[in-house]
Formats: sequence, structure tokens, C-alpha cells
Amino acid sequence: MFTGIITGQGRIAEVAPLGATEAHGKRLVIQAPKGYLDDVGLGDSIALNGACMTVTTLEPQALQFTVDISAESLLKTTGLDTPGPINLEKALRAHDRLGGHLVSGHVDGLGQVTHFAQVGESWELRVLAPRDLGKYLAYKGSITINGVSLTVNRITDSEAGCEASINLIPHTVENTALGSLKTGSRVNLEIDLIARYVERMLAAPAAAQ
Repeated sequence: MFTGIITGQGRIAEVAPLGATEAHGKRLVIQAPKGYLDDVGLGDSIALNGACMTVTTLEPQALQFTVDISAESLLKTTGLDTPGPINLEKALRAHDRLGGHLVSGHVDGLGQVTHFAQVGESWELRVLAPRDLGKYLAYKGSITINGVSLTVNRITDSEAGCEASINLIPHTVENTALGSLKTGSRVNLEIDLIARYVERMLAAPAAAQ
């Protein structure tokens, strides 16, 4: 489990195929900030842009670790197949503060940035989510975008999908990879965990009397 509070900005330094066909996944070499890997061990979970991955090799002195990502995961995510900046979050420990919201690290769908511009001291980010995820988005509800826990300020439903408007404070822009987004960028989305259970409870057939 995660919280959506980014603990470091990393970078995908290298992408290498694990096989000769598209049915094979890729191995990613991740460059981490200084000191970030001091408490990380082999097999630990780290979320990369919101997608939970397993550390397969570790080089703390070189500030690098690797993960192996399957073809299925590559198909269901974005931003994990090319070098570039990436949000990092270590898995939640039992005694940690829950600063964001409960995040599973499983991407539910891909969104597209429709607007990203500065408004006053902050930034307005608007993301178009697939229509089937729209029912999980609510005013002042939570959404995870590229691994960052964010609050929805406004939603607009259309035939194209559900557009969520979000306010980003300067700290978020400066300390996560969201600052590199632009109109047209694709992003990983994870809907609120509680919303999943609410839908299931409402949709499940009543128990037999």
C-alpha cells in the first residue's frame, strides 16, 4: 500500500527489453536521489508514477535500482517505457502517517492532460479520464495521478469522458514530476479505494432471504 505522497523524484535512466517480441516486458534502470535507497532492500515495493513495482537489483552507491515490468503492465500504464523523470514512493509502513489517501499502486486507467497552466501562485491541471472511471470521481474526492494523491476541485462529464480539474500548489509542482506535464500528456490514474467498495456494495445483489 501507498499514500500518494511522493518521497522522491527519480529518473528512468535505461530501458532494456527482456525478450525479442512485444510479449516480453522490459527492465528499467532507475536513478534515485541521494540517500533514497539507504533503507531499501531487494524485493521491496516502490511505486513508479503510481504503479507498484518490485526492486530486482540494487546499487545504493550508484544511486540506482532496477525493476522488471511485464508487457501487460506496460500496456496498462504510461511513462514507464522511455527514459525520463518519474515519481517515486516507497511502500507504506504500519507506523507511517497517512498523509494522502490509501493507494494500492494498481493503475485503473490512462488519462490525458487537457489543460495545464499557472493561475496565481498555483497551477490548474485538468485531466480527461475514461468514461468508465467517471463514476468514481467526485467533487473534493481523491484521485491519484502519476502516483500523486490529489483532490478533485471540479468534474465535467461529456461523451469523451470525465474531466477532473485539480489545483496544484507550487510545492507539488516543484517536488514531483507533475511539473513536466503538458497538454496532451498521458497519465496513470488510480481511483479512490473506498469508491470501489461503495460501488460493489451498491451493485451487489441482495442476500437471499
